[in-house]
Amino acid sequence: LFCFSDPRTDPWPLVHSPLPITLLFAFYLSVVALGPFYMRKRKPLKLRALLIAYNLTMMTLSSYMFYEFLVTSVLGNYSYLCQPVDYSRSELGMRMARVCWWFFFSKVIELLDTVFFILRKKQEQVTFLHVYHHGSMLFNWWSGVKYVPGGQAFFIGMLNSFVHIFMYGYYALASLGPKIHSYLWWKRYLTIMQLCQFVAIAAHSSYNLFTECPFPDGFNTAVFLYILSLIALFLHFYYRTYIREKQ
Repeated sequence: LFCFSDPRTDPWPLVHSPLPITLLFAFYLSVVALGPFYMRKRKPLKLRALLIAYNLTMMTLSSYMFYEFLVTSVLGNYSYLCQPVDYSRSELGMRMARVCWWFFFSKVIELLDTVFFILRKKQEQVTFLHVYHHGSMLFNWWSGVKYVPGGQAFFIGMLNSFVHIFMYGYYALASLGPKIHSYLWWKRYLTIMQLCQFVAIAAHSSYNLFTECPFPDGFNTAVFLYILSLIALFLHFYYRTYIREKQ
């Protein structure tokens, strides 16, 4: 499977070779490592207008991707238990492949989250969880778009896009300044929503490991193990942020 890329998506931007995203990831890590030194003697940038525009754009993109994943899966009568990839060039097959590419590309754009934290000198936000999640999703969805753009993977993209509508909506409101912060009491529930998402994806991926389904077990295994790592890291974040601090 890993030797044969999908000929439909292979010519699309950033898909053919792993070199571009590997170089992008290396540059991202250099920004994470060197950015704080660059900002050390500089004042934090406000970036309010840019952040509002960025977060609203990401919220809109997430809404579009959720709509595309949902509608295409409904029109294609996709199964939530076992869905092989439609490698044909049919209208629905290409539509699903395209939204998978947009989802992958959204992970490229989301690297800006970290850049904005560093420029605003919010270094406490650039945690291992933050960098690990952003960097790993880049490679995970590159391989997904190159080899299996659709099939079982649609569920992950659809669920994550739905959660990101609320996440970037929260960030957009937070960008408005301190006056609005008293209305952001629901941040804790956003983290709970993310955890529920991971549990659903773990259940969805593991089910196929015990049933016969023409979707690669290697991908389901990789997704399952990766999601377990996110569940552990997010549970630790939840405990540290909402339980230990209150105690």
